Parts: sequence; C-alpha cells; structure tokens
Amino acid sequence: MPFQITILDIIDIVLVAVILFQLYRLIRGTAAFSIIFAIFLIYLSWLVVKTLNMELTTALLGQVIGVGVIALIIVFQQEVRRFLLVLGNRYITRSRFSFTRFFSLAPDDHDTPGLTEEIVRACESMSLKKTGALIVIGKKSSLDLYTESGEILNARISAELLETIFFKNSPLHDGAVLIEGGVILAARCPLPVTDQVSIPPHFGMRHRAAVGMSEHSDAMIVVVSEETGHITVVISGEIRENITPNELRDVLVSKKSR
Repeated sequence: MPFQITILDIIDIVLVAVILFQLYRLIRGTAAFSIIFAIFLIYLSWLVVKTLNMELTTALLGQVIGVGVIALIIVFQQEVRRFLLVLGNRYITRSRFSFTRFFSLAPDDHDTPGLTEEIVRACESMSLKKTGALIVIGKKSSLDLYTESGEILNARISAELLETIFFKNSPLHDGAVLIEGGVILAARCPLPVTDQVSIPPHFGMRHRAAVGMSEHSDAMIVVVSEETGHITVVISGEIRENITPNELRDVLVSKKSR
C-alpha cells in the first residue's frame, strides 16, 4: 500500500510541533532542560538495546521508562505548574478564549500615545535618580491573578504617580506596579521569579522577577535598576538591557501595535 499523507496527518504534525515548541519555551535556560536531555538519551538507549535484543539491559531500561511519567511529574512539578498557568492565563484573554494567542499578539484597545509617554517620562526620571522600579504592562493576558497580594489602585497613569509609588520611602515601592486597560491596576505586587540559570549574574531580584513574569504572561515588563539606573525591557523572556528612553518608547509603541 503506497504511503499517503492526509490533512489530518498534517494537522497532527503541526499540533505536536506547537506543543513541543511551547514546552521548549518553558524549560529553556533552566535545569529542567538538562534533565529532559538525559531522559531522551535513556529512551534512545532503550531503543538501541531493544533493537539489538539485549534482553537484560532492555528490561532494566524498560523499568526506568515504565515509571517515567510519575518521575516526571515529581521532578518537573514547577514546570507542570507553570505550563498550566500558561494555558489558563497566557492564552485565554480577559474577555474570551483566543487560541490565536499561540501565534500572535493583539494591541490593547485602551492604550494611547499619552499613556506611553507618561511611562517613558517616569522611567527616564527614575533612571536619572537611580530609583528602582518594576512595571508590568499587560496586553491580552489578565493580570488579576497577580493583584491578590498587592494594593488595588485603579488609578490614572501619570509619571508623577509612578515616581511616588517607587520612591524608596513609599510603603508601595516594593514589588511591581501592574498596568492594565489604560490604568494602574495595582501596586506592591509580588511576581513569579524565574529559575533560569542563564540570567546574567549582575541581575537582581527585580530583573529575575521580570523574566519570570514574561514566562507566565504576554506582558511587557520594564525594570529600572536601583544600582545603575539602567532601563531594561523584558518581553517573552527576551531581555533588552540598558536602553535609552527613546528606545523604550519605540519598544512600547512597536510591541503594542502588533
């Protein structure tokens, strides 16, 4: 019977490719990547010894693979939790299901050039004063999950308010400010911290929290370093370090227009 490829086969291949790509994005740069690679080598070895009819070694590796699912859940419990958070938060919008989130980002209807300018002006001022800041700008993913331990503000965005929040003697300066729907949703919000081992060693907790947040949502995260005053933007795990206010403006405008 000749080999045939149907439309269902193509859909099957695409779905598997998407799932594997998302899994790679979750574990890249973490210790889990090395563990996955080791498991792949064990499985490959099992296939080889099975083909060579090495019964004892095949049985031994077969037992290891047989309990592999339970072992994976135990070893990768943090990654499993992150994957479920991604499914429940990153790809489901604030108003409706959106499976196109796997492939694209949509602009925020509430964003205006004036709001972007307020954010840029605040970051520029805090950079000059070396005031540490962590600002999360939501896109389609809901940020409500991260407001539970923070202070709800629902305030109009202004450079003065952002600077006041992050003033070192302010009770709200620890944690992140969440911006969603054209307003400052909340302040003093804790964020998930990345467990990537490839993060530059000079990055502090704000930067690690920014990368962690970008792994859990499609938000843009802006960090102002308290030590250097440098401005950093993190989007989908991609870090743009030591950018100028004009570059920050371009990033905010370009990413929100996609």
